[in-house]
Amino acid sequence: MTKWLLLFGGILFPSLLRAAASDTLSSYTGLADTVGYRQMDLSEVVVVGFKQHRLRMEPLSASSLNSRFLRNNQIQTVKDLSILLPNFYMPDYGSRQASPIYIRGIGSKVNAPSVGFYVNGVPRFERSALDIDLSDISNIEVLRGPQGTLYGRNAIGGIINVYTHSPLDFQQTRIRAGYGSRNDLQASASNYTKLSDRFGFALRGSYHHNDGFFTNRYTGKKADNMNEGTGALSLVWRPADRWTVRVNGALDYSDQGGYPYGKYDETTGVTDPVDYNERSSYRRAIATSGVNLRYTDSRISLNSQTAYQYIRDRQNIDQDFTPESKSYILQRLRQHLVSQELTLKSVAERRYRHITGLFLFYQDVDKEVHNRIAETVKRYDIPTFGLALYHQSAFDLFKPLSLILGMRYDYEQARERTADSRLRFNQFTPKLTLQYRTAGGGQLYAAVSRGYKAGGFNTAFDANDAGTRTFKPEYNWNYEIGAKLTAFDRRLSAEASLFYIDWRHQQITQYVPGAGYLQRNAGHSESKGGELSLQYRPTDNLHLGVNYGYTYARFLNYRRDEQTDYSHRLIPMVPRHTLAVDASYSLVHPCRAIDRLTLSGTLAAAGDIYWAEDNAVKQPFYALLNLKLSVTKSRFTWELWGKNVTDTRYHTYYFRLGNSGFAQLGKPATIGTAVIFTL
Repeated sequence: MTKWLLLFGGILFPSLLRAAASDTLSSYTGLADTVGYRQMDLSEVVVVGFKQHRLRMEPLSASSLNSRFLRNNQIQTVKDLSILLPNFYMPDYGSRQASPIYIRGIGSKVNAPSVGFYVNGVPRFERSALDIDLSDISNIEVLRGPQGTLYGRNAIGGIINVYTHSPLDFQQTRIRAGYGSRNDLQASASNYTKLSDRFGFALRGSYHHNDGFFTNRYTGKKADNMNEGTGALSLVWRPADRWTVRVNGALDYSDQGGYPYGKYDETTGVTDPVDYNERSSYRRAIATSGVNLRYTDSRISLNSQTAYQYIRDRQNIDQDFTPESKSYILQRLRQHLVSQELTLKSVAERRYRHITGLFLFYQDVDKEVHNRIAETVKRYDIPTFGLALYHQSAFDLFKPLSLILGMRYDYEQARERTADSRLRFNQFTPKLTLQYRTAGGGQLYAAVSRGYKAGGFNTAFDANDAGTRTFKPEYNWNYEIGAKLTAFDRRLSAEASLFYIDWRHQQITQYVPGAGYLQRNAGHSESKGGELSLQYRPTDNLHLGVNYGYTYARFLNYRRDEQTDYSHRLIPMVPRHTLAVDASYSLVHPCRAIDRLTLSGTLAAAGDIYWAEDNAVKQPFYALLNLKLSVTKSRFTWELWGKNVTDTRYHTYYFRLGNSGFAQLGKPATIGTAVIFTL
């Protein structure tokens, strides 16, 4: 480990210091709207979502990450973004199925997520579909705070938008092969081809193998080995000047061991090795397809998004996590999701601007839970239908001041076929924003918005308590003020926001012995804090960034039962602080043998994090250091990277089971290398 630190530190930090002191580099060429590295390749075009323009100009707290930032920080999945962005936390534990997302303290550990997730405008409602491969992604947007007016379902905490390149705007062939610690094998290939000015196609594929990080002491084998592959096809056609048709299809398959939990001693803080007698695993297949039609003229733009998603997964889990045979669960899930969205908006920069939409979806989730020890089988078939109408208007009251008003109506109906029970929900989610544009291209804003998440059926419940079969909707009011400013000829950009969230009927995950994890509602909660993002380019080739978030989230009124009152306790799985400091420096033609040399490093930190409502066990503040060296000559690039190079020991998860506590350690130090060919 010391050798790694000397290697990376000796190369990276002296170069950064010399670059910061230098004033002889060429003039600055522009400032892109991104939290990451802002100097893009000339051929690269950042994809912008239909419902927003450039996020830099939108009156909300958001981060936008381009492909260069994702590569420099070795971002492979959405979980790799955890704590890199202000108040964004996505712990990596268990398996691909365990994908909770928390923004500003708003999140959900089981059932439907509390943060909306879209890939090229296609929604993903199941939590098992969120942890996906991010190779060859154009850019990612993270919108913080309720986005109910424009996005609705599952947007009570925020939105994540993932975009891939369009072959009409971006042409490239890229092949990458890498190897790292724990026999980590990665291979990916992509091709973006424009056959004419009106037609192009893209193909992407990737494979990833890892032997695993944690050894099961009982079996002597790795508990968390992994094999996964993805493939995607995209066709883009412009049949006429004002029309664009885009067809996307993707298949994702993963087969992994999982749940490397060891007994945790609350007195000493020591986590024992994984030690259970039955192999645990998780297999998942996701097929997604979408058709996007877009019409744009000088006044309006019409967008139609039709999508279908199929998920099939299987979870095998030794649920007692001991060498004894107390509980072994086999769980199967199948999901069919069809959605249709129509959106009409004005495109001209006029005094009045508007956006109106209709959203429809039908989802059928078929789930089977088999307890092999108790010899019980439970089946659940829950079809859900929903529709929404939304509208948002923006008025320029006078030249620098705008008023934005929005309203959405959602209706949702769910049915549990096994018990022939139905639930119906409807809700209005308004939004009001005042935006003041400054002379230098910045802005000040104040916003009030309502977030809403529908209730539903628990697929695990207490047979002796009929009230645990369902859970109620939750909703919140978000009050926010913020500023986005630039200085020093746009070399420095700063974004800051303060928020207060009044949260009612929060959906809480509880473990019921003999039943499993289910959702219940807490009475009243709150979350308050702020975000700060600073991006500075003192020279053309050096970028420095700081992203900080503070969240204080607690239950105001939450009595679990007659004996247990968690009122005024902190909400679990929410870091009080998130901090990321990143630096990236590029040398162009440092010698004849090298065209470009890039050195980058990120220090990411988070804590304290309480794991349960009783606040008895927490993960203290910790920091992870990631470093990367990239060397390019002609069409070839060689990379050397390290993650958690200081080998920081921390926990990603903790829970209690009976009288015992169990925890999963974070991944130890890893190092790897890769070769990339670009044409």
